[in-house]
Amino acid sequence: MAEQNRDPGVAPDGAPTFADPSSTFEKMQSLLKAKDDTSRFVGLALLKSVLDNGQLVQDPARINVLWEALSPKFLDRLLRAQENEKLRTAEAKDMVDLAVSVLHTFTVLLPGNSLAEKRSVGRISPLVKALVQSPPEITKLILQTILTLVSHPEGASEMLHHDDFSPLTEIATQYPLVLDIFGYTWMNASTSSAEVATVRENIDKIIPVLLIEFRQTDAVTLIECIGTFIPKVVPEAMSPNPDWLVPIFSTLRKLVPRKPTAAGRAACSKLAAALLQIYPVQSPVLLFKDEISANSDSKPFSYLFINLLLIDLRSSFPSLLAQLNSDGYTSTSQRLASAFDILSSFIGFLVRSLDEEAGFQPFSMPPDLLLKLRKDIAETMSLTIEYLRDRWDASIAGASGLHPSARNGTAATSEGTRLTLTWESMKDDVTADPLILAGIRALAIWIREDENENLRSESAGLMDMFMELYRTSSQGTLDFRYPVLLALEVILASEDGTDGFLGQDGWQIIFEDLRSILKNISENNSLNKSASLAQAARGLEIVRVLIAVVDHQSTSLPHEDWMEVIKVTASVNPPSSTPPSLVLELQIGALQLSAALLSKAAGGVQKRFVTSISSLSGLANQLMPLVKSLDNETDIVEFSGLLEDVSLEMEDLRI
Repeated sequence: MAEQNRDPGVAPDGAPTFADPSSTFEKMQSLLKAKDDTSRFVGLALLKSVLDNGQLVQDPARINVLWEALSPKFLDRLLRAQENEKLRTAEAKDMVDLAVSVLHTFTVLLPGNSLAEKRSVGRISPLVKALVQSPPEITKLILQTILTLVSHPEGASEMLHHDDFSPLTEIATQYPLVLDIFGYTWMNASTSSAEVATVRENIDKIIPVLLIEFRQTDAVTLIECIGTFIPKVVPEAMSPNPDWLVPIFSTLRKLVPRKPTAAGRAACSKLAAALLQIYPVQSPVLLFKDEISANSDSKPFSYLFINLLLIDLRSSFPSLLAQLNSDGYTSTSQRLASAFDILSSFIGFLVRSLDEEAGFQPFSMPPDLLLKLRKDIAETMSLTIEYLRDRWDASIAGASGLHPSARNGTAATSEGTRLTLTWESMKDDVTADPLILAGIRALAIWIREDENENLRSESAGLMDMFMELYRTSSQGTLDFRYPVLLALEVILASEDGTDGFLGQDGWQIIFEDLRSILKNISENNSLNKSASLAQAARGLEIVRVLIAVVDHQSTSLPHEDWMEVIKVTASVNPPSSTPPSLVLELQIGALQLSAALLSKAAGGVQKRFVTSISSLSGLANQLMPLVKSLDNETDIVEFSGLLEDVSLEMEDLRI
């Protein structure tokens, strides 16, 4: 009988129910639009109950109507209720809780275009201020709401111009969402050119405060946050030499010797790789340089850090193929790619440190540790070669060394069309995997600097992969061309290097790239642009690789199709004004390659190219005044000598 007497407008759990949804909707709309706060508060409480019951979740049109009916100023007053001394603490808390709960629900239900409007993003500042006295459960809702809003550029810009970030920074150690809010704010606001300068100022203002807040912790979440957002903001949003750079490296260097967790190691790798990329001049010294310690028992940080990365790489390789289709592979790939990037930077730092003529500060690592590290790097690179071979075979080739024409067949399976020689299905293309690019780059740098013939021979076994990656780089998301060229220059000196290169159509593949580069530079009037300089640097590496093939002991006579280089070089137009030295060096290199081909060609072939020989001599004569107008005296002397040698060779060929 008691149930029969219950008010039909109340559910058994005490929540209101609505027999007529239309009348309830209209009632809520009317209350929310009322002029007095009492009616608005009743409407808001009614709205919260409806939203909590999920009665409008599937009705986006009505959700939007109710959102438009809400008064932003009324919401802001509720969020500031705890500042009102006339209200009792419990009443003020209830008002804030109600406003936060409704706003949080709306940010989940509203479409993206509504969240980008001022009506939505304008609530960011009141929400931040409401954090000051909010209990933990409401604090979490506030942070989730703000994070959703700053995930849009408009919300990020609104947050960027907030006047007081202390309510956020003071709780950053307890709530990792705070760091996500800052990261998304900087990343999304930097997409607007008008906000870039403000983003830079804000980063330089907030990070030092966060470093102070985290000084009594391991700072893993902060390290993770900074390592995540740095690669995703435009370079202009980062100060060239910020005050926080030294302290953040100090924080990282303190964490590594404490044997961090897997999450800590991943965060350290991500941050170090990001800083090395954005600050290539300052970061290597701050990360790898160690002061000589009086305590001989302590190992230098650089040794501990690099050894940690090498162990991570070696222990990860055996299970990587099995993880390719797992949800966690992307994060694993990024972590290991960061480790390879740090290793590449360390090798470069080590080489510069050992170059006494460069005037670089000497490296302080004890010789025994340095030798052990060299052995460990070599072992890691050998395992890297094995993994690259297995990964490429599993995804593309099917078997080592196969020419592309041998793996054109496909077969239809229940999982889709696959190459008949591969046994692995992949969600992501191997050519878009950052781990492959970072691994090849580190391998190329190491085999150039470490005279390990075994590793160079092992690397020659990847020739089919190198050539395919080079050929398809212009079509993919990652550019493998320069790292591949760096590797080829030393691999071609090995016994099987040149045969493998020519067997995979290597000459044709990289020569076509050289042809394109020489044409672009000849036709490009803006030679000082970074794109032109990058092309010139790659073209110069191509020239070195092709000269290595021509000069190899197995090359008795140049192939007929190689002589196309001479025609292409003879057609090059010299710059009308003094270009960057790298561009001149490339054109001189093309002349050297042409001279090497002609010198090794048979007499009959040389006679066929007598006209081209005159054109090459003319190009050398035209480049000489440009060389003499360079600013760098060293370049003038070096380039002048090279041009004189080319001119003498051309004269000898005419006789």
